[in-house]
Amino acid sequence: MTGASPLLAQLARTAFEWGRIRYDADWLAPIAIFIAVVAYVIYMYRRDAVELGRLASLWLVSLRVLAFLGLLIVYLQPQWRNERDVVQNSRVAVLVDTSLSMGTDDSDASPSEPSRGQQIGAVLAEGAWLNELRKTHDVVVGRFDRDLERITTLNKLKPAGESPRDDESKAIDWPKQVAPRGTETRLGQALRQIIQEERSTPLAGVVVITEGQQNAGLDPADAVVTAKEARIPIYPIGIGSTQTPINVRVSDLQAPARAYPADKFTITGLLQAQGMTGKSVKVELLSRAAGDTSKGPGKLEKSEDVVLSGDGEETPVKFELPASEIGRHTFTLRVQPPQQDRNRDDNQREAVVEVVDRKTRVLLFAGAASREYQFVRNLLKRDRNIEVDVLLQTGFEGVSQDAREVLEEFPTLQNELFEYDCIIAFDPNWSELTAGQVELVERWIGEQAGGLIAIGGAVNLNDWIESAPHQVIRNLYPIEFQKRFSLTDDALYSSREPWPLEFTRDGLEAPFLWLTDDQTTGAAAWQDFPGVYSYTMVRGSKPGATIYARFSDPRTRVGDSQPPYLVGQSYGSGRVMFVGSGELWRLRSRDEAYFEVIYTKLVRHVTQARLLRGSTRGVLTTERDRYTPGQSVDVRARLTDARLDPLAAPQVTANVIGPDGRLETVKLLPDSTRPGNFRGQFTVRKEGSYRLELPVPESRDEVLSCPPVQVTIPNLERDRVQRNDALLSEIARQTQEDVFHYYVGLDEALGRKAGVPALASVIRDASRTETIVAKPETLWDNYWALSIICGLLCVEWLTRRLLRLA
Repeated sequence: MTGASPLLAQLARTAFEWGRIRYDADWLAPIAIFIAVVAYVIYMYRRDAVELGRLASLWLVSLRVLAFLGLLIVYLQPQWRNERDVVQNSRVAVLVDTSLSMGTDDSDASPSEPSRGQQIGAVLAEGAWLNELRKTHDVVVGRFDRDLERITTLNKLKPAGESPRDDESKAIDWPKQVAPRGTETRLGQALRQIIQEERSTPLAGVVVITEGQQNAGLDPADAVVTAKEARIPIYPIGIGSTQTPINVRVSDLQAPARAYPADKFTITGLLQAQGMTGKSVKVELLSRAAGDTSKGPGKLEKSEDVVLSGDGEETPVKFELPASEIGRHTFTLRVQPPQQDRNRDDNQREAVVEVVDRKTRVLLFAGAASREYQFVRNLLKRDRNIEVDVLLQTGFEGVSQDAREVLEEFPTLQNELFEYDCIIAFDPNWSELTAGQVELVERWIGEQAGGLIAIGGAVNLNDWIESAPHQVIRNLYPIEFQKRFSLTDDALYSSREPWPLEFTRDGLEAPFLWLTDDQTTGAAAWQDFPGVYSYTMVRGSKPGATIYARFSDPRTRVGDSQPPYLVGQSYGSGRVMFVGSGELWRLRSRDEAYFEVIYTKLVRHVTQARLLRGSTRGVLTTERDRYTPGQSVDVRARLTDARLDPLAAPQVTANVIGPDGRLETVKLLPDSTRPGNFRGQFTVRKEGSYRLELPVPESRDEVLSCPPVQVTIPNLERDRVQRNDALLSEIARQTQEDVFHYYVGLDEALGRKAGVPALASVIRDASRTETIVAKPETLWDNYWALSIICGLLCVEWLTRRLLRLA
């Protein structure tokens, strides 16, 4: 929301002027020409009217001279100039850092003290400081982290005695507007952008409230150069402490979604600390039945003393456990923090592991025996926890395939299809499916939480991409296909050289795409991968879908971005992943294990909701299980009533238990396109584990749950949280004239510290007055002036005719 600075009109002035005359010398030429013309007219009439009387001659000369005099006057452009002075209010831009580091609590006394962002929100909500600025200036308020975003423009307050304007700032939820949310701090970029946008206005200064830790984007030094060129001072307010906060946290907890009886599984926790290098902490692993909180975090399974690494470095701790009891189990990894620990909300995390006694059922549905299909078939066949069936559309009766069962046709009965957990479709010809089979696929995903991995290709796409009966299949895909105008149009773009995949932030943060056990080494493995040669040509992703990676060949650029290659979406209670081409087998050139890891994780990802169903009455899922503070979590539920028909209800309520144990309710509203499906959202504010529970309507205390949502702060925003006095004071010194002012803390800026002038009193009034000149009305535009001149010439002509002059 933005607003323009109001213009205060003052008294108007009207002045007469000659439009052609700017200097006295401008009179010489027109007057000289006029005198010459008059002399010629007198000479002419003395010669032509010698036989006329003196009075007639004088009359004709007067008419001609008056006509030329009128033309002279018109040429000189006599005009009334209307002027008015307007005052442009002085403006001040206030920028608030909303990166996640602003959620840091700097209190040594108690972790319950307000965080940096909460302190800023409280000052803005109080309104007194903004009103002090508004006595002299219009105030533009914005927030910045990865990007700069304007919140509002507050107009200058009217002087005392005039009718007061409604206080616009009271209508704004300031704590919410300036809550930490960004994963980067681009201080230099924000400063330069606001200066460039406001430099044409009377900007008196930029107030920036931050801890001063730049970790991405334009160097602040470049912004300082721009500010000096525009002669716009920057007034930094430093927030936070210069001391490294002592803290230890569980930064991540990795556990398999499923385990099998008689097997062992490993739970890996990552510890990260500040100010505790070389110190030892006790780490405990506890377990309880999923959804059961009656006994707290559960029984102690194992514990270990761990020596912490350097500041910001991750220290792994692993526990190996037997998968003994069938069912869903919640494991809590917690660390015993020191007394000085700054944040006790991040000392534990939870993960859910389900011990199942059945294998994952996968159907490979392939249009042809491509290399990708063959490698995946062999890989899954070796996995003793997966049963693989195959439907090869180009196969023939009796063909040998290394699978549990080779199908001759796609399942036509509900009980046949619904036994599968995942379908991997390798460029299949969906047009060979009947309408009934297509409907079964849609119901299997939407209602039974089935998982579909769709591999793009060019062989069969044209057969169903525009077929009306297969619109249901196209709806399942998370991408929009390009229209085909002829069968010769290419469905697959191919290059002569490989192009690496360009991962989005969602892709980098998605554990199911990590080729190793952690994000850093997993990203490095993808960077080492030369890439793929082709991708299915699509228009883009569907609304609500998540793009994880793009094809990076610049020749394929669509608008402002590269085409999507890895895209996912939730469909009803199931999940669908689209892969742009069947070339992930090329990962084997770097490490054969990478190919095994990516497909194993993809299968687990799309089948997670189905395999973790704990009730016949429904399923509760989230779009993904990892977020950063400030993001919204999309919650979906599919519910049935006591008769197992789709539940009809105006809304259902889910409970969210945050890392601090506080309970929040989330309303899920029905999906009008799918009976029995409900959707809702909630925003995560703190780091840690969030548990979701949904009491099933019309049941006896039956509760649905899903794997905990893990909320983490990126290392960019955690490694450096100290106040950077050196940078902020240098910005103030370089951009302010004479004595510079750098304020440490909000109290100094508010004038609450003796000997320090309040910020509002330091910023000069940059109001400026502009003279607005209205367009003058000249005689050329005046009908009467031109009529008079024409009238004089007509009277002269008529007189000459009456006097029989030539």
